[in-house]
Formats: sequence, C-alpha cells, structure tokens
Amino acid sequence: MTTRSITVGDALPSREFRADTVQLFLYNAAIWNPHRIHYDLPYTQAEEGHPQLLIDGPLQGDWLTQIVCDWLGDDGDMTGFRYSNRRAAYLGDALVAQAQVTAVDGMTATVTLTLSNTQGEVATEATATVRFRS
Repeated sequence: MTTRSITVGDALPSREFRADTVQLFLYNAAIWNPHRIHYDLPYTQAEEGHPQLLIDGPLQGDWLTQIVCDWLGDDGDMTGFRYSNRRAAYLGDALVAQAQVTAVDGMTATVTLTLSNTQGEVATEATATVRFRS
C-alpha cells in the first residue's frame, strides 16, 4: 500500500470489540490500575452508581490503535495518536470501531476513528497520523 492508492474518504475495515471480565482484569493488572470499577460489580453499582463494570478508556484507545496497525501492516508506521473518551462503555457493550482517511500529504495520512455502542453513541474518538514507507 502506498499513499498513491490512499485517498481522502477511504474507509478502514470496521471491527467489533467486546470486553469480558478476564480481559478487564488482565488489562488493568498490566497497566497497574487498581480501580474497582473495572472488576468489582457490587462496588461499581453501590458506590459509583454504574449499571455494569466499566471498560477502561485506555483499552478503548488501544483497540483503536489496533485498527490502524492492522490496516497499515508492514507498509508504514503510526507516528501519532490522540484519543478522547466521550461516554462510559460497559461490560457487555458491543463497541464498533470505524475509521476513515481524512487527509493525505505525501507519505503521510491522517485517519479519524470512532468507537460507538450499538445505539450509535460515540464512546471514544481518535485521530492517528501514519507515515508510509517508500
């Protein structure tokens, strides 16, 4: 793949993500996050007022980087990534990642991404910058 074959408006393959309790536990252990809202349902409901365990914001950002890296393969590198969580996402939610090329400049492209729930509400927005190898 080269930037010659990439145009503004091109869509990257979408992907559905679903976290389970094991993934939430292991992810939070890996990032040293002890917050109970990711593994203790009674606490999450009684003390924090959430209906279900929360999916980490950083995990959602990591899922979006996977979309870009899978699309790039060995043809380039992600040189920048910014994400912003917009709403809570809960265990059991099916979250769909969608991405689109929004700019191309030489060997560099910008990709805009969203992670949305089944109601179409955006949980996370992101922008990635990629550089293609010549």
